[in-house]
Amino acid sequence: MSGLTIYSDQQPEELLWQSVDAGEIQQQLTEIGVRFERWQADRELGENPQPETVIAAYQHEIDRLVAEKGYQSWDVISMRPDNAQREVLREKFLSEHTHGEDEVRFFVEGFGLFCLHLNGKIYQILCEKNDLLSVPANTRHWFDMGSEPNFTAIRVFDNPEGWVANFTGDGIASHYPRLK
Repeated sequence: MSGLTIYSDQQPEELLWQSVDAGEIQQQLTEIGVRFERWQADRELGENPQPETVIAAYQHEIDRLVAEKGYQSWDVISMRPDNAQREVLREKFLSEHTHGEDEVRFFVEGFGLFCLHLNGKIYQILCEKNDLLSVPANTRHWFDMGSEPNFTAIRVFDNPEGWVANFTGDGIASHYPRLK
């Protein structure tokens, strides 16, 4: 189940707000300029769908985003527990960073934890199947895919070169809950 937990960025043990209601999550995130939506495929994807099948099933939603925001490219990424690089990638994503473009992710299957650091708070968003999250450019954040990652996501980019991270060097991410 998708969820949002908000903490103080000065006192990690201070829980400020929490909900698993999609409407409440969307309202809280909209207030800070973060887009949260629920998408549905226009066809059955079956077991282990190929990237082309995934894109085709959500092309209508991608086209809507492109028309609205001018995004230039998109792809599909999958991460499985048997990926030899999973530990290295997890550690990299757990470091607080920003991007010069929006970070747009749609979870086709599985889950991940996005953590945003802004306005004196930490917003932990547990994204699961059918969740779209768009983090505005230059927002400090990190991502936890868990120790046994198992997800497929569509990534949408402003920049045709794709994902470029600017790491802040702040160790704040180590003070907040992670996925098991």
